Amino acid sequence: MGTLELSRFGENEEQSREPVSALIQPSLDNTSLSHEIRRYPKLVAYCIGIAFAYLLTGYDTVILGTITAVPYFRLEFGELYNDTYIIPSSWLSVWSAMSPLGSIISAPAAGWLQDRIGRRWSLGLSCFVCGVGIAIAFCSNLPSDINSRRGAFLVGRFVQGWGVGGAMTGAQTYLSETVPTSLRGSTMALSPTFMLIGELIGAGVILACEKKTTSAAFLIPFATQWIFTLLPFVVAFVIPESPSYLVRKGDYDKAQSAMKALHTEKVDVAPLLAQMRLSIASEEELSRELAYVDCFRGTNRRRTMIVAFSFMVPSLFGVPLLASASYFMQVVGMSPSLSIIILILGIVLGLLANAVGIWLMSRAGRRPLMLWTLAVATVIWLSMGIAGCWTGNVVVWYTAVCLILVVVVCGMGVWPASYAVNGETSSLRLRAKTQGIGVLCYMISNVVFCLVLPYIYNTGSGDLKGKTGFVYAGFCFFAWTVTWLMIPEMKGRTVLEIDAMFEAKLRCADFKSWSSPVGPDKEYVA
Repeated sequence: MGTLELSRFGENEEQSREPVSALIQPSLDNTSLSHEIRRYPKLVAYCIGIAFAYLLTGYDTVILGTITAVPYFRLEFGELYNDTYIIPSSWLSVWSAMSPLGSIISAPAAGWLQDRIGRRWSLGLSCFVCGVGIAIAFCSNLPSDINSRRGAFLVGRFVQGWGVGGAMTGAQTYLSETVPTSLRGSTMALSPTFMLIGELIGAGVILACEKKTTSAAFLIPFATQWIFTLLPFVVAFVIPESPSYLVRKGDYDKAQSAMKALHTEKVDVAPLLAQMRLSIASEEELSRELAYVDCFRGTNRRRTMIVAFSFMVPSLFGVPLLASASYFMQVVGMSPSLSIIILILGIVLGLLANAVGIWLMSRAGRRPLMLWTLAVATVIWLSMGIAGCWTGNVVVWYTAVCLILVVVVCGMGVWPASYAVNGETSSLRLRAKTQGIGVLCYMISNVVFCLVLPYIYNTGSGDLKGKTGFVYAGFCFFAWTVTWLMIPEMKGRTVLEIDAMFEAKLRCADFKSWSSPVGPDKEYVA
């Protein structure tokens, strides 16, 4: 294939063209995070707005995951067991799985829909669906029959999961398409940070309501979910459309306007748009049709597998268990109020860890961050499992400390790093669909864990309690092994450099030392 050139946006096709080497230079990732934030203030503000979708995800996760720890909710939806109301393992399992199951269906649907109606409208529609699910859950206590109440709550969780999965896919796609290389890692790390902020607020709401002796104990937390659904819904109508999406649609004037809306006047958007158009054009020369099957053809197969695995990493190091930590700690032997306080403490420390993680993402590579923190998390889970072989208050508190340590350690490394990897690996042309596949895999892993975990640790079932640490130690070691074998280092690389490295079929270990063929006297050859 010959040398690719591209005219500047806004100029006539017959006017002078500049070589791609002037547009695509090897990345220089030496600038500080604070410098890049000052350079792209409008874009950073829009990214924070988009991250409200993750705030919604975190808030819904902790409300739905912790509501089962509220005594009055267990009174209305549970059954009596040894003088205490508990949620039966079968219902606890299926409730936990319903939300990610809804997301399993919505994630690929959202990936397809984004390529039809755009990133903004897809995000707004997903938030609307989530609001409908909240309404169903809010009314779930109205039926007189307990199984009808449980069934209504199940349907509400499913519809909410559908909306949350679509919103998460839309936010992930938008951020990965619009953020420059220098901010990519730190911006993608906003995902776990905003999830934790949502979880913190949700845990505070649960703590404030859990001692109420009326249905307000769970109806107030349900109602507040509408607030966090409205935030990303409004943002969807404020942000400009993704320039990458507009370029693929051939709306170059709109793409230029969208890019200008994302940046200040100090930023020359013409080279950025030209680079984006070049990457998409070179990919479209290989295949004109966009379909999910394209994600598994040629070099895209490897890229899709990396994205799918990186999306599943949070489930492997323990997020499903951490999301229901309050109920889990009650099973281990802690009081309801104290278990929620422990949950809040873990979230606060996790937020601080994520702040460190965002900074580390601008300095350290994704691969070493993932490997080191997964190794430490494996040891923590293993020690928790060993401690669980005994009983007593010391074991209960040590279990709580282990849960907090996992959040802190993973929050500084593998959690934000995994989102950076899944945001930068796929090609631009297939990004929406690949993100849909990634969220699908994330939710499938959540469904599996949410279905199985209650039977592992819950009273009346497996009753492993703290020995559940052995299970997660094995999963963390598995995640460490796959990371070593599959995840390459892509920090500071441009889209075209990443494309070239995958086309060259480099080994994971060779990505870091690879030199771009683009130089001052060379043109990029596809």
